[in-house]
Amino acid sequence: MSSTLFISDLHLDDSRPRIVELFESFLAGEARSADGLYILGDLFEAYIGDDDDASLPAHVASAVGALNASGVPVFFIAGNRDFLLGENYARRAGMQLLDDRTVMDLYGTPTLLMHGDTLCTDDAAYLTFRSQVRDPAWQKMFLSQPLPARRAFAAKARDTSRAHVLQTDMAIMDVNQRAVEAALRQASVTRMIHGHTHRPAIHDFEFDGTKAQRIVLGDWYEQGSVLRVTPDAIELTGLQGPLEKPCN
Repeated sequence: MSSTLFISDLHLDDSRPRIVELFESFLAGEARSADGLYILGDLFEAYIGDDDDASLPAHVASAVGALNASGVPVFFIAGNRDFLLGENYARRAGMQLLDDRTVMDLYGTPTLLMHGDTLCTDDAAYLTFRSQVRDPAWQKMFLSQPLPARRAFAAKARDTSRAHVLQTDMAIMDVNQRAVEAALRQASVTRMIHGHTHRPAIHDFEFDGTKAQRIVLGDWYEQGSVLRVTPDAIELTGLQGPLEKPCN
C-alpha cells in the first residue's frame, strides 16, 4: 500500500548512539517501501555548517543517501537546531530542501508542512533568538569562524536552550492557536503537519466554519516517532527504542 512517512526532532547526537542506530534501521527497513520520507527539522541536536568534519553528519548523510539511492525521495525542512544545513550537505545526503511552510498534495489533500517553531508566538525570547540566527549576515559571520569556535557556540546554545525550557511555562512554548489558524488561512489549506513541540498528537478542530487538522510529530529522544499517511488513513506511532534520558 502507498504510504508517505514524516519524522522530525530526531536530535541525533554522538551521546545517543542507539537512537542513531534506530534511525539507520528505520531507513534500511520500513522507509525503503515508502512513497517518500519527509524530515521536518531538527535532524541533528546541533548543526554548525556543511563543512563540519565530524563523523556523525557524514555517517547520517550516507544512511539517508542510501535510502534515496534505493528510489525513495527524501525531503527536508530546517528546524531550529539545523537551520544551517545547506545545499552541499543536502546533495551528499540525497535530500531535497524545502522551504518552511511548504504545501504538498498528500493523496489529494493539500497539506501544510513546517517545522513548527514559528507557531510558538507566545515565546518572545525564542522568536528574538530565531530572528538573530536566521539573518543572512549573522550566518555568514558564524560560518566564517573556525569549527572549534562554532562547536563551542553550539554547546553554549544548547545549555541556554535547556535553561529556557526549565524556566519557561510549557504553555508558552507550545503553539498559539491563532498562529495555527493564520498559517492555515494563509496557505488556503485545512491540514498541517509539524514538529518542534515534542507533543505528538492529532488535533481536530474547526475554524472559519471549516473542519481542520493539525498533526504534531514526536521527538526521538526516548524512541522513534513516525507519521504514516496512506490514501485512506493516518497513523502516528512510536518506534520502540532504548529509553535514554531526554536532553531538551
